[in-house]
Amino acid sequence: MIRITEAQIGDLEAILRLQYAAYQSEALLHGDFTIQPLTQTLDETIGEYHKSLVLKAVQNTEIIGSVRGRLEGNTAYIGKLMVSPEHQGQGLGKKLLAAIEQEFPGRRFELFTSSKSERNLHIYEVAGYKCFRKTMGDTGIEFVYLEKYGGRK
Repeated sequence: MIRITEAQIGDLEAILRLQYAAYQSEALLHGDFTIQPLTQTLDETIGEYHKSLVLKAVQNTEIIGSVRGRLEGNTAYIGKLMVSPEHQGQGLGKKLLAAIEQEFPGRRFELFTSSKSERNLHIYEVAGYKCFRKTMGDTGIEFVYLEKYGGRK
């Protein structure tokens, strides 16, 4: 059984290890292992923790997924949605996305991913997100920004 609950500060080392594992596939897509999720430090993760709500997905005692959300005005910014490589493709990402949305009812949701991340884009579009902007990052990665209003599909 998998439980999704709020992460505690003591979970952050395990979440950061999960992040390093989960974002390898994203780095491979771009041939760039210097992407921010792979270079983020524990101190930076702790800083994000203090400004965000961090959820974790736990199976037995192992953290196998996580997502972060922070509220600014009426917009909940969702980021670092990750699932361990051995648990990907089983719907856990969708469950984590729904769980973080439930924490910010009636808000506008915004997130972004790489334009090459077809699996991520599909998950977000099925969940009701629509593209509203594309930008080119400093390293040449194109980012797709998606939004959704009020938790509606």
